[in-house]
Amino acid sequence: MHDQAQTEARCTIHVDGQPLEATPGEPLIACLERHRIDLPHLCYHPQLGPLETCDTCWVKTGDGLARGCTLQAEEGLAIELAPREADDARHEGIDRVIARHELYCSVCENNNGNCEVHNTVRDMRVPGQRYPYEAKPYAKDTSHPFYTYDPDQCILCGRCVEACQNLEVNETLTIDWERDHPRVLWDGGEVADQSSCVSCGQCVTVCPCNALMENDMLGRAGPLTAMPWDIKRPLTNAIKGVEPTTGFGPIFTLSELDSTQRHADIQRTKTVCTYCGVGCSFEMWTRGREILKVQPTEHGPANGVKTCIKGKFGWDFVNSDKRLTRPLIREGDRFREADWDEALDLVARRLGEVRDAHGPDALAFVASSKCTNEESYLTQKLARAVIGTNNVDNCSRYCQNPATTGLFRTVGYGGDSGSISDLEMADVVLMVGTNTAENHPVIASSLKRAQKHHGQQHIVADVRRHEMAERADLFLQPRNSTDLVWLCAVTRYLIDNGYADREFIDAHVHGFEEYRRSLEPFTVTYAAEITRLSEASIIEAAERIGRAERVCGVWAMGVTQHTYGSDTSTAISNLLLVTGNYGRPGTGGYPMRGHNNVQGASDFGSLCNIFPGYQSVEDPEAREHWRRGWGVDWLPEKAGFNNHSMINAVSEGKLKAMYIIGEESALVDANANHVRENFGRLDFMVVQDIFFSRTAEYADVVLPAAPSVEKEGTFVNTERRIQRLYQVMEPLGDARPDWAILADLGRRLGHPWHYAHPSEIMDEVARLTPLFAGVSYERLEGWKSLQWPVAADGTDTPRLYEDLEFHFDDGMARFHPLEWRDSPERIDDEYDLHLNNGRVLEHFHEGNLTGAGRINDKLSEVFVEVSPELARERGVETGSRVRLASRRGEIELNVLVTERVTGHGLYVPLHTREGNVNRLTGDHADVAVETPAYKEIAVKMDVLQVDGPSPLPRNNHRNGQRIPIHDIGVERKWARSDYHRPPQASTDPERF
Repeated sequence: MHDQAQTEARCTIHVDGQPLEATPGEPLIACLERHRIDLPHLCYHPQLGPLETCDTCWVKTGDGLARGCTLQAEEGLAIELAPREADDARHEGIDRVIARHELYCSVCENNNGNCEVHNTVRDMRVPGQRYPYEAKPYAKDTSHPFYTYDPDQCILCGRCVEACQNLEVNETLTIDWERDHPRVLWDGGEVADQSSCVSCGQCVTVCPCNALMENDMLGRAGPLTAMPWDIKRPLTNAIKGVEPTTGFGPIFTLSELDSTQRHADIQRTKTVCTYCGVGCSFEMWTRGREILKVQPTEHGPANGVKTCIKGKFGWDFVNSDKRLTRPLIREGDRFREADWDEALDLVARRLGEVRDAHGPDALAFVASSKCTNEESYLTQKLARAVIGTNNVDNCSRYCQNPATTGLFRTVGYGGDSGSISDLEMADVVLMVGTNTAENHPVIASSLKRAQKHHGQQHIVADVRRHEMAERADLFLQPRNSTDLVWLCAVTRYLIDNGYADREFIDAHVHGFEEYRRSLEPFTVTYAAEITRLSEASIIEAAERIGRAERVCGVWAMGVTQHTYGSDTSTAISNLLLVTGNYGRPGTGGYPMRGHNNVQGASDFGSLCNIFPGYQSVEDPEAREHWRRGWGVDWLPEKAGFNNHSMINAVSEGKLKAMYIIGEESALVDANANHVRENFGRLDFMVVQDIFFSRTAEYADVVLPAAPSVEKEGTFVNTERRIQRLYQVMEPLGDARPDWAILADLGRRLGHPWHYAHPSEIMDEVARLTPLFAGVSYERLEGWKSLQWPVAADGTDTPRLYEDLEFHFDDGMARFHPLEWRDSPERIDDEYDLHLNNGRVLEHFHEGNLTGAGRINDKLSEVFVEVSPELARERGVETGSRVRLASRRGEIELNVLVTERVTGHGLYVPLHTREGNVNRLTGDHADVAVETPAYKEIAVKMDVLQVDGPSPLPRNNHRNGQRIPIHDIGVERKWARSDYHRPPQASTDPERF
């Protein structure tokens, strides 16, 4: 990435004697493309850089022939494209490519206008097959559930390997250049599905031809692709028979017509991923309701061409036969279908009756972090302006709120300090309680790349040894719920040893001396005693942080889902303030947001104590502003119930009705048995969802909603980045977008909500909310995005606090003194094990979306991770059946023995209804914001059966063995005796 000075600089290069303006350091290929000059290339990709394998981009320089992909613009650079020698070299290169790649474009699934091999052969006007194509001695690999590798079509450009090794940094793919016929390998073998492949799909995305193809495209891409191969092969052979006579011209004309027809037939729509908070955007290719492929591009502001298994392949739920398509009304113990008028009239009448009988605070609303910003806004507006209650919340209560509280206390804004690019620029990244590689894999890829290629140091603290811990420069494995202790000890060490940035502190932060006194108990010795870390490791963490110029703090639910999660989040921000790590590139605090729009759900007001834009409901001026803006007579004055306290309010008889949107509360709320019991006590309950969820079983009315691909709107990702999503297809059956359901209900409750499009809702938000003053659909068109706060003129804020003005009235940050208190959930002689829990790469949270499709092929069964030492102690092995019991409930599940956990620590994934860990969690919660302490569970384990099958499928990536390399090894290709540098003719073109 070019810095500001470099971007503003200009230089002049000369191409065939003509001067061109360029940016110093700009890749030559990109510069030529900008000037509409075509230099053929196949291995080069803007997000991968020069690979030097295809030999089609030769240019002449003062030093002779050079591969154009290796050159960067600089003052005085002069190249020639026209000389015969360069042209011959380029044509020798493309002739070798098509000796490896059989051209059968009209029956090929990749003939969609973006096949780079086809387009390069066409644009270079290659007359015909100079070197005969020869098949490889390898079978097509169809083992993988999501993609196919065809060695016969592979041109060995190395893009897939580079993407896997150095963009995704999963390090599965290599090329064996020493084989008689070189080929791509997975963990050194030939079977993709028996490897460490995490199914991110980046190899497929960057492949310039059809060597790697999504299985959903096979046989479905064009009118001729559905033909079986026993017909395709003779047809292809017949065309190849006349090709020497006709040349490529007439045949390419036919393939161009086929491609044009496909363009008209296949819709390509930009959308934003519905899973985690990274905010990946991509094109979704569809024909009607058929999802053919997900295609990220370099234009995606958060992800570029990167995806994970869920974003690339996790869309089977959209067309699941379990989708809700009609409203349902309870009659006794059963449900019957109804039309929208009957269902919404019933909802409006019953909500009104409860309000009139018990008051507005007898009703509560739960917004969905899967829904759009506009839908979150309408949810809280329905609660406040229509019903008259602040009883509204979203699932940030379960994960994000403690992190936000830590930032509110110290720096003012409740969002990430900067962008993913800042994380990439950091010298040290401190990761606490975040399984980034599985929960936010695309961000993890950026961090792994920065570590592997740019020397970034990673300090990882977690009770579990996950991938980021394995890769860490320093891994800390403290006792559960003690992160605050070692963080404060590190901070005290930094102050005591001269690493505090006193100039920054004195100018920009209040309360240093009081804060310093609060750190007196936190000696390194005390921290080691409490956390069970070594003193040396605590000091090493402090020294690495203290010596670094730029430090970022990254944390997630391993911090927030504790009784004192808000305090630990505050401790991280305090540490960053002590070292002056806010407001500069490569610095700041980054709590990873779990859901695709959990940030936006809060930003747009679905919290019990704030209006949109974080204006307090208890502030009379803010309340009057919103009252006038909404045109109502009155708004409630006090904060309402949150997700956690709503359940207790039901048991106390204070809450009579709930309206739950896209939230699987019966599974994801802590102490699930208590939650379900109280759902049964409600007088009236509405569930609005895309599936008949476990929560819907308790509802009186179930309303069928539309997922993200069936509507328009916006999401906010973990970077505070607002992105627009476009409707890919019509809602299934009679399902409706959530915003349309809420607007209709608002009208039936007597309010003139005549929104015709979500853009009108956003316009209202921008008019009333300074944080979003400049946000509009026009400014978010296409791949454009905005990071809040957004000024009225559209100026956004990729990095907070750059002017060192913090979000308080006086512009000063604040130190927040802390004290440590241990978890109230105690380990004792009976409940002698600690149970941790969280997500896995393959599934999202409780699995309602990912569990509906082929991802189950990679992992379906829930399990408990048991350490080798505990397995020996209790006489269990992988496959054993055990019962875990807490003080609240019990579950049964199979054992996976793994070194990811140690000692008496256990781990259970969240992704199924069976073995649901929230049968074990309790009511204890963060003391500041009532986030349930999901990570604090004491359990006992009883062995039910010793022998059994492994719960981890053989084809799961954990069973693979990565092969890390730093580049694709093209020098090994050049070193072969049968490789000849173009324009010299090849003796064995089919091998390269």
